Amino acid sequence: MKRRNFIKNTAMTTTAVATGLTASATNIELQENTFSLNFAPHLGMFQKHGGDAPLGQFKFMAQRGFRAFEDNELKKRNVATQTEMAKAMKRLEIQMGVFVAHTIHWDKPSLVTGKEEWEIEFLAEIRNSIEVAKRMNAKWMTVVPGTIDPKLSIGYQTANVIQTLRKAAQIIEKHDLIMVIEPLNFRDHPNMFLTRADQAYMICKAVNSPSCKILFDVYHQQITEGNIIPNIEQCWDEIAYFQVGDNPGRKEPGTGEINFNNIFKLLREKGYTGIIGMEHGNSQKGRAGELKIIEAYQDIDKY
Repeated sequence: MKRRNFIKNTAMTTTAVATGLTASATNIELQENTFSLNFAPHLGMFQKHGGDAPLGQFKFMAQRGFRAFEDNELKKRNVATQTEMAKAMKRLEIQMGVFVAHTIHWDKPSLVTGKEEWEIEFLAEIRNSIEVAKRMNAKWMTVVPGTIDPKLSIGYQTANVIQTLRKAAQIIEKHDLIMVIEPLNFRDHPNMFLTRADQAYMICKAVNSPSCKILFDVYHQQITEGNIIPNIEQCWDEIAYFQVGDNPGRKEPGTGEINFNNIFKLLREKGYTGIIGMEHGNSQKGRAGELKIIEAYQDIDKY
């Protein structure tokens, strides 16, 4: 599933968000559960059990032991909706994960160009995202530098991205927030500038700020380069957030080739207490598919 399509699919819940946050979860017959790791679903993943409105889905997530939540579409929701979501999450002790901090330009070079107009747009959106983060009690925001510029040397493009990210980091450092830069795979997102773990690591080292770190999405990195566990270990001091999805298919763990048992074992051994975003679809439709999601995470949580 392509990221832009994934975002589009999750956006289908926006209407439900805007039309009511007070609906209760429907027919929840499962028992309360806990996880050793901090997994974060998104709206729509448990819609058949939690109902159309976010509060019902939040209640179901909390009952099933999920202590975090992430929302790519958060900035597109109105302020009233964001505020009500934040209140509900606080009551249910659900931590806010990442949201997309800026407009991602999929079809033309932007941050890599070094052009002032792109930098101005990006920094303005970062400032706006600070207000969203405060409203939602969020700490992390996703940043994707966009496509490459085929007319410009990669060294110059890298320098331009670093310069802009330094300016963004200086803005958000004052608010104790973190932008997490995310490498994307070449299959779902051709011509992206940021694709590899070592590339993201180098950029974070160059920016040299506690407010610029890596979002390590296991799904993307399995496609781009594999070597998942050694890359996590090599990048460890610059990783602030993880996302998962199995490959092929970008569905829940256990549906593809990735050995999540060993990956999550590593995170426990390293004492990782941060969020692990469940940025994937359901392999099966309906209530049965939602239960399969929970079972998949229960299975890998044992290791």
